Amino acid sequence: MKRLFTLLAALLLIVSCTSDRSKYLKVYNWGDYIDESLIGEFEQWYYEQTGEEVKIIYQTFDINETMLSKIEKGEEDFDVVCPSDYIIERMLREDLLLPIDRDFGDTPNYIDDNIAPYIRECFDKIDGSGKNANDYSVGYMWGTAGILYNKKHVAEEDLGSWDIIRNPKYANKIFIKDAPRDVYCSVLIYLKQDELREGKITLEELMYDSSDASIEAVENYMKEVKGLVAGWEADFGKDQMIQERGWINLTWSGDAVWAMNEADPIGVELGYYVPDEGSSVWFDGWVIPKYAKNPKAAKYFINFLCIPENALRNMEVVGYVVANGGDIILDAIQDEKYEAIDLTYFFGPEADSVHVNPVLYPDQSVIDRCEMMHDWGDETPKLIAMWSRVKGNESSNVVTIVIICAFVALLIVFALRRSISKSRRGAATKKGKKPVKK
Repeated sequence: MKRLFTLLAALLLIVSCTSDRSKYLKVYNWGDYIDESLIGEFEQWYYEQTGEEVKIIYQTFDINETMLSKIEKGEEDFDVVCPSDYIIERMLREDLLLPIDRDFGDTPNYIDDNIAPYIRECFDKIDGSGKNANDYSVGYMWGTAGILYNKKHVAEEDLGSWDIIRNPKYANKIFIKDAPRDVYCSVLIYLKQDELREGKITLEELMYDSSDASIEAVENYMKEVKGLVAGWEADFGKDQMIQERGWINLTWSGDAVWAMNEADPIGVELGYYVPDEGSSVWFDGWVIPKYAKNPKAAKYFINFLCIPENALRNMEVVGYVVANGGDIILDAIQDEKYEAIDLTYFFGPEADSVHVNPVLYPDQSVIDRCEMMHDWGDETPKLIAMWSRVKGNESSNVVTIVIICAFVALLIVFALRRSISKSRRGAATKKGKKPVKK
């Protein structure tokens, strides 16, 4: 299916370059981050709402920075993209976004009617240099960072803290998400737990901390962890946990839910917790870049995804939690097999005791010790450099260079030996009998 979408996107892109651009909507999203059947349905829905035809050119990216670089250069005219919170922050500061107009004519405004107040409050905290992120972005999915663990192999008394990733009992059974920002914030929260507990610093203030001292402290901690780590993973950690090759995984809640659901039928019991010291919450949201050529269809596309039934379909396919609140979502997610928890922060006063998966929707007490990450701006290269040192990329590069040099040297030696051998064979032929002509 991915190949089909890529091929169709390429063909439509060629056509759009020579056709009326208003008839095409260029969407740039994470891979595997939507119910793909909704793409065709939007085209029909858009015609019903506006009387105008539109075809979607759908493309995907793997990391925020890949998407951002294309937008920054102004070489791509994507109409709607889905960056994470800190990238939305950066795009606002760099004046790369258009405000999202909420005038949909006779079509209901599903955005403002359905996005949960909690999501709006968090987007209010995005530092857009005076611009409110709620005017320029609409929440899509969100979740927490935490620890996925194997209930059979991990002792209950070891649970609860981030420091489990430094426990030598689980050497070579630990997988760490290859996400420097998430890991940095998680470890920093652990290292600063005394200051947080004593009120010397708030969690929100800590999420802006890019000081050299904090970077060094996290780096030193992670170098202690490094010898225990079986792998730095972008996406394969959940599979390792399901196969019991890993017992501990620093990961995101959505990956944890997917792994737990896949592991249960084969008898592997996995659990997930947000550490007692605190954690980060993350958000992805839809935005309209300043170079968009079809902002009208873009805002309708965002509005379409906020229809509760469509939001539920995306949540079921993707595995993460949609930014929508409201009764339709709340009714759909309740399950009596879970203990009752307090979700008033997300669904309002009536959700003070509801039976919902606590990994997907954390209890109010968990949210109280979580905070959103922020963009480091010009300080970002320091974070990337630290992460490279932790993982040992520099030493790996040296080893790679040595191997390549050794290989080249062997080729040279082989070539020289072959040349000498040819010379000897040539000399032997000249001394011998001449070939007989037939």
